[in-house]
Amino acid sequence: MSGQASAIRISRQTWQGLLDELAQARRQRQLVTYRALIERLELPPPAMRTLAAALEHLAALDARANRPLRSALVISQGAERLPRIGFFECAGRLGRFNGPVDGTAAASWHAGEVARVFDFDYPEVP
Repeated sequence: MSGQASAIRISRQTWQGLLDELAQARRQRQLVTYRALIERLELPPPAMRTLAAALEHLAALDARANRPLRSALVISQGAERLPRIGFFECAGRLGRFNGPVDGTAAASWHAGEVARVFDFDYPEVP
Protein backbone atom coordinates (compact mmCIF):
# COMPACT_ATOMS: atom_id res chain seq x y z
CA MET A 1 0.00 0.00 0.00
CA SER A 2 2.87 2.39 0.63
CA GLY A 3 3.54 2.46 -3.11
CA GLN A 4 -0.02 3.64 -3.75
CA ALA A 5 0.07 6.16 -0.92
CA SER A 6 3.19 7.84 -2.26
CA ALA A 7 1.43 8.58 -5.57
CA ILE A 8 -1.41 10.46 -3.90
CA ARG A 9 -1.17 14.23 -3.69
CA ILE A 10 -3.31 16.66 -1.75
CA SER A 11 -3.40 20.40 -2.00
CA ARG A 12 -1.78 22.62 0.59
CA GLN A 13 -5.27 23.91 1.44
CA THR A 14 -6.57 20.37 2.06
CA TRP A 15 -3.49 19.52 4.16
CA GLN A 16 -4.00 22.65 6.26
CA GLY A 17 -7.70 21.79 6.57
CA LEU A 18 -6.77 18.35 7.89
CA LEU A 19 -4.36 19.84 10.43
CA ASP A 20 -7.02 22.37 11.50
CA GLU A 21 -9.69 19.67 11.93
CA LEU A 22 -7.35 17.53 14.03
CA ALA A 23 -6.28 20.54 16.11
CA GLN A 24 -9.92 21.35 16.81
CA ALA A 25 -10.70 17.74 17.74
CA ARG A 26 -7.68 17.73 20.08
CA ARG A 27 -8.70 20.99 21.76
CA GLN A 28 -12.23 19.62 22.26
CA ARG A 29 -10.80 16.26 23.39
CA GLN A 30 -12.92 14.49 20.78
CA LEU A 31 -12.35 11.86 18.14
CA VAL A 32 -13.44 12.37 14.53
CA THR A 33 -14.57 9.77 11.99
CA TYR A 34 -12.98 9.18 8.62
CA ARG A 35 -16.33 9.96 7.02
CA ALA A 36 -16.68 13.29 8.84
CA LEU A 37 -13.19 14.33 7.72
CA ILE A 38 -13.83 13.31 4.13
CA GLU A 39 -17.04 15.39 4.12
CA ARG A 40 -15.54 18.43 5.89
CA LEU A 41 -12.47 18.45 3.65
CA GLU A 42 -14.64 17.76 0.56
CA LEU A 43 -12.20 15.12 -0.65
CA PRO A 44 -12.93 13.79 -4.15
CA PRO A 45 -12.69 10.06 -4.95
CA PRO A 46 -10.67 8.09 -4.03
CA ALA A 47 -11.36 10.01 -0.82
CA MET A 48 -10.56 7.25 1.68
CA ARG A 49 -7.27 6.42 0.00
CA THR A 50 -6.34 10.11 -0.10
CA LEU A 51 -7.23 10.60 3.56
CA ALA A 52 -5.36 7.45 4.60
CA ALA A 53 -2.24 8.61 2.74
CA ALA A 54 -2.42 12.04 4.37
CA LEU A 55 -2.88 10.52 7.83
CA GLU A 56 0.06 8.15 7.27
CA HIS A 57 2.22 11.09 6.18
CA LEU A 58 1.19 13.04 9.28
CA ALA A 59 1.95 10.01 11.47
CA ALA A 60 5.43 9.79 9.93
CA LEU A 61 6.03 13.50 10.61
CA ASP A 62 4.84 13.15 14.20
CA ALA A 63 6.94 10.03 14.78
CA ARG A 64 10.04 11.71 13.34
CA ALA A 65 9.50 14.67 15.71
CA ASN A 66 8.89 12.27 18.63
CA ARG A 67 5.31 13.51 19.09
CA PRO A 68 2.15 11.49 19.78
CA LEU A 69 0.41 10.48 16.54
CA ARG A 70 -2.40 12.94 15.78
CA SER A 71 -3.81 10.48 13.27
CA ALA A 72 -4.96 8.45 16.31
CA LEU A 73 -7.84 10.92 16.62
CA VAL A 74 -9.43 9.56 13.42
CA ILE A 75 -11.65 6.53 13.90
CA SER A 76 -14.13 4.35 12.07
CA GLN A 77 -17.84 4.76 12.70
CA GLY A 78 -18.12 1.28 14.18
CA ALA A 79 -19.04 0.56 17.76
CA GLU A 80 -15.43 -0.14 18.75
CA ARG A 81 -14.45 3.50 17.96
CA LEU A 82 -11.01 2.55 16.69
CA PRO A 83 -9.01 3.55 13.62
CA ARG A 84 -8.84 1.21 10.66
CA ILE A 85 -6.27 -1.60 10.71
CA GLY A 86 -4.04 0.45 8.40
CA PHE A 87 -3.45 2.94 11.22
CA PHE A 88 -2.05 0.20 13.47
CA GLU A 89 0.04 -1.19 10.62
CA CYS A 90 1.44 2.30 9.99
CA ALA A 91 2.14 2.81 13.72
CA GLY A 92 3.95 -0.53 13.69
CA ARG A 93 6.12 0.48 10.73
CA LEU A 94 6.97 3.69 12.61
CA GLY A 95 8.03 1.68 15.67
CA ARG A 96 5.19 3.03 17.81
CA PHE A 97 2.98 -0.06 18.09
CA ASN A 98 3.96 -3.69 18.42
CA GLY A 99 1.27 -6.33 18.53
CA PRO A 100 -1.82 -7.66 16.77
CA VAL A 101 -3.59 -4.93 14.80
CA ASP A 102 -6.96 -5.89 16.24
CA GLY A 103 -8.12 -6.86 19.68
CA THR A 104 -7.54 -5.56 23.17
CA ALA A 105 -3.82 -4.77 22.78
CA ALA A 106 -4.55 -2.46 19.85
CA ALA A 107 -7.52 -0.86 21.61
CA SER A 108 -5.50 -0.30 24.77
CA TRP A 109 -2.55 1.20 22.90
CA HIS A 110 -4.90 3.44 20.91
CA ALA A 111 -6.58 4.75 24.08
CA GLY A 112 -3.17 5.62 25.50
CA GLU A 113 -2.06 7.32 22.30
CA VAL A 114 -5.26 9.40 22.18
CA ALA A 115 -4.63 10.52 25.77
CA ARG A 116 -1.06 11.50 24.83
CA VAL A 117 -2.34 13.48 21.82
CA PHE A 118 -4.88 15.32 23.98
CA ASP A 119 -2.16 16.26 26.49
CA PHE A 120 0.57 17.24 24.00
CA ASP A 121 1.15 20.86 22.99
CA TYR A 122 1.77 20.71 19.23
CA PRO A 123 3.58 23.53 17.47
CA GLU A 124 1.58 25.50 14.91
CA VAL A 125 3.58 24.09 12.02
CA PRO A 126 3.80 20.27 11.82
